[in-house]
Amino acid sequence: MASMGLSIDEQKAVDRFRKDVVEPSRDKLVILDFWAEWCGPCKALTPVLEKIAAEYADKGVILAKLNVDEEQFIASQFQVRSIPTVYAMFQGQPVADLTPARTESQLRQALDALLAQLPVAGGDGEAQAPDIAPLVAMGEQVLAEGDAERAVGIFMQIAEMAPEDAGVQSGLIRALIAAGQVEEARTALNMLPDDLRKDPLVAQAAAALELAGSNVDQSELQGLRAAAAERPADMDAQFAWAQGAFAAGLREDAADTLLRMIAADPQWNEGAAKAKLLQIFEAVGLEDPWVSATRRRLSLLLFG
Repeated sequence: MASMGLSIDEQKAVDRFRKDVVEPSRDKLVILDFWAEWCGPCKALTPVLEKIAAEYADKGVILAKLNVDEEQFIASQFQVRSIPTVYAMFQGQPVADLTPARTESQLRQALDALLAQLPVAGGDGEAQAPDIAPLVAMGEQVLAEGDAERAVGIFMQIAEMAPEDAGVQSGLIRALIAAGQVEEARTALNMLPDDLRKDPLVAQAAAALELAGSNVDQSELQGLRAAAAERPADMDAQFAWAQGAFAAGLREDAADTLLRMIAADPQWNEGAAKAKLLQIFEAVGLEDPWVSATRRRLSLLLFG
């Protein structure tokens, strides 16, 4: 955690965090619990965390509790938006979001998986960099569940561990887009080296970023919808509605509109409708079930 340019109070907060969390996490797995006195769910979770931490103490697991009212700066660095929020920390970095694990069995399962991958003190094997694949999967799951801001925080932390990983950078860019931070996503993409930007995963995020540039507010979206409905033969109106619909998360509406355009005039504007649909496929991900189903619709339309 950077300390340059901090106030005295912020520097003290960073020093406490290093002492209580970062230093122990050098060779231990630290369960970091963000809580507050007024938080009812936090009080219900505390005894569960304490029991599991005690049970796993001989495996190198310890519990660190951070009161968000007293440590607002640290909580802001982790982009904590609700509590309880629980992370697993190792070697100074978050390696898992344990917030969804609220029962003893769920926590045991999560800790067992982490301890099998990380060189925590007391385990076998030499120290090595943690496998980021499960961390990326966690970030993707959080993003798919709609918590874009938390996904941004997760991918930012993983990016510090593996800045050259295409999956990590793709996840970060797409999370920023989903969180409405389009300019930040564009900056993140532009900062990547050329060889990484050519990776298919990053190209997918770049396609999503280009489509995000079509984002409109609700009043504009309703205007585009109305214009398309009133002028079904107006290809420009249909195309504008399709772009706005996808940017607003209405991918079915966007795809249906583009498919109708392709059926009516596949060569319109040098095949712009098909090109836009293929761009949407790339942005969503070619392995996505929705993309597979929509590609079949496109194939039937083009080839019968």
